[in-house]
Amino acid sequence: MKHYASSSLKELAACIARREVSVETVARSGIAHIEEYESAVHAWQHFDAAAVIEQARKLDAQSHSGLLYGLPIGVKDLMDTADMPTTYGSPIYENHRPLVDAACVAATRTAGAVIMGKTVTTEFATFRPGPTRNPHGAVDHTPGGSSSGSAAAVASGMVPAAFATQTAGSIVRPAAYCGVVGYKPTYGTLSLAGIKSLSPSLDTVGVLTRTVGDAAFFIGALSRLPLSDGLNSNAAPSKLRIGICRTPHWDRAGAGTRAVLELAARLLEGAGAVISDVDLPAPCGGLTDAQIRIMGYEAAAAFAPEARTHPEGFSDAFAALLQAGRAIDGTEYVAAQALAAASRQMVAGVFDKVDILLSPSTEGEAPAGLAATGDPIFNRMWSLLGNPCVHVPLGNGPGGMPLGVTLTGPRWGDARTLSAANLLERVFASTN
Repeated sequence: MKHYASSSLKELAACIARREVSVETVARSGIAHIEEYESAVHAWQHFDAAAVIEQARKLDAQSHSGLLYGLPIGVKDLMDTADMPTTYGSPIYENHRPLVDAACVAATRTAGAVIMGKTVTTEFATFRPGPTRNPHGAVDHTPGGSSSGSAAAVASGMVPAAFATQTAGSIVRPAAYCGVVGYKPTYGTLSLAGIKSLSPSLDTVGVLTRTVGDAAFFIGALSRLPLSDGLNSNAAPSKLRIGICRTPHWDRAGAGTRAVLELAARLLEGAGAVISDVDLPAPCGGLTDAQIRIMGYEAAAAFAPEARTHPEGFSDAFAALLQAGRAIDGTEYVAAQALAAASRQMVAGVFDKVDILLSPSTEGEAPAGLAATGDPIFNRMWSLLGNPCVHVPLGNGPGGMPLGVTLTGPRWGDARTLSAANLLERVFASTN
C-alpha cells in the first residue's frame, strides 16, 4: 500500500479533492504505518482504527469541503476530543470523556481533516515522561516533551502532521530531538479553549510536521492567515537580514549545537542572506528565570482544583512544581510579567535591524534514556516573548541523532519567519 505521509499536505489535499485517491485509502495507509511501528515507538495514547475508518467513509460520502479535507492529523492528548478519551497525561483523568472538542480540534474537523487519534503528552504538559520512544537511534533516547507522541508520530511517518503545544519548549525541543519541523506560532494565533491549561499567558498551540511548507499550510488553514505566501519562490528574499542570536545561555550549547548553528548561517549566507551577530538587550538575560516564575505561579493557580481533590494523582515532580509556584508571591509574578512586557518592546526594536533571529534549539542531541525529556533552556525566553519560532532540522550530530536550529521572527511576523525557515530547509536539502 502506498504511504501518503511522505506527500506534502497541500498536494495530498489536492489529490483527495480531485478524487484521485479516497479519504479511506489515505486513512488505511496511515493505520498500516501506525500498526507497523507503534509497538516500538508508543506514540499514541488512544488509537482506534475502526473509528478512523468510520470518519474517512463519512468524508468520502459527502462533497469536498475544507482546506484540510481528508488529511490525517494527530491530536495531542492535552486537547479535548468529544469522541475519544482525553487524559492530559495524568491518571487523575484516566476515564475522562469531554463533551465537546477543543476549539482547534473542532476547527480541524470543520476543515475536513481525519483525527487519527490522541498522541502521548507528558503529565499536564510538564516533565514526567510518557512511554514514547524517539524513533531515531539504536538505543532508547527521549523524544523530548511535552509533545512527545506528536513528534514521534510525525518522525516515524505515522501522520504527516500533529498538534503540539508549548509553554516552555514543548514544540521546539521534541521537534529537534526527533528531527522534524516544529512551528510555534505567535502567542494567541490559535485558541486555547478546550486545552488543559498549564500557564495561560504562555501556552501556545502549534504543529509538528515533516516540512516547513506543511506547517505553514496547516496553521494557515486554521488561522485564516496567508502563511504559505512566499514559500514557493526559488530565490532568497531580497536582502534577508539574519541575526545570529546565541542567547544568554550559549555556554550550555554543546559542540554539535555550535556546529549546526554555524552551518545554518553559512547556508543562509550562501543563499544571499546578510548575516550579522546580534546580542539581545541586557534585561533579556532575566527572561528565562521570569518564564520559570510565571509558569510556576500560573500552574499553581490552574491546578488548585486537582490539588484539593486528587493530590495523590500528581507525580512527585509535578507536585514539586506546584509547591514552587505557590511559594512565588503576586509581587514577584507581576515583576516577571513587567520584565516580559518591557523585553517585548526592546526585542521589537531588534527586528528593526534584522528580519530573523537564528539561535540554538537545544543543548545538543536527544539524551539517551527515557527518565527525562531534556532541558528547554534555549526555548523558554521565546515562549515568554510570544514570538513565532520554527525549528528546522539539519541532519544528525556527532552522536548520530538529529540536530537543528530555531528561526525566530517578530510577533505576528509568522509568514516572514516561515519563509526564512523554508529557505534554510531548501538550501540544506540541495546540499545533501
